[in-house]
Amino acid sequence: MLLILKDIKRYLRSSILSFWLGQNLFSKQPPLSPFTEGESEGFPPSGNDKYWNRVRYVLFVIFVCMSLCSSLSAGIKDRVVAYVDSTAITLSELEKKYAETVHVTPAVTREEVLDTMINRLLFVREARKIRLKSQLEDELLKEYVDLKIRAFIRIKDEEIRTFFDTHASDFLEKELDEMREDIENYLIEQEVNKRLKEHIAELRNNACVKIQLNPQNQE
Repeated sequence: MLLILKDIKRYLRSSILSFWLGQNLFSKQPPLSPFTEGESEGFPPSGNDKYWNRVRYVLFVIFVCMSLCSSLSAGIKDRVVAYVDSTAITLSELEKKYAETVHVTPAVTREEVLDTMINRLLFVREARKIRLKSQLEDELLKEYVDLKIRAFIRIKDEEIRTFFDTHASDFLEKELDEMREDIENYLIEQEVNKRLKEHIAELRNNACVKIQLNPQNQE
């Protein structure tokens, strides 16, 4: 039985290879023998070339169909969920990022994670345009925000004083001079976030962004 299985395996391999090498499956010439000299030729039977040519053809068709089905299955599982101009974000990339984010922010949704991925793509693209040199993406984004947004923010002394007076109960017995730097940094971050939202909206408005997270939304 073991010898027969080995013969069958060798014959299948010979059949597929002979097809790819250009052998005519319906030729009157005998098919390539799967046996070496001196081995038994009990399988396949000799004298019925057309029958074995058809068998090889059917086996090859099955092989091709299985390969196509495997490719189609992979395509269905890993489809595109968003486009940013010519750049695609796939479902597998989204799921990976979502799994990382949900550990830190359990209430986050896939839609929110996808929006963040789109925004990062837009920022990275803009950073590359102005030739920023950081290799790591996080460092590149920080450099871009510092250069394009943070560098233009100035907090006036009146704003610091107004914030201190408005939130006096939060500072207990602290004096303004003690809290000035902390208040200034807080107000700077507030303004950075505000301008970031405006900048993101501008970038998305100037780009072709298409989201198709749900399969039924695909055209």
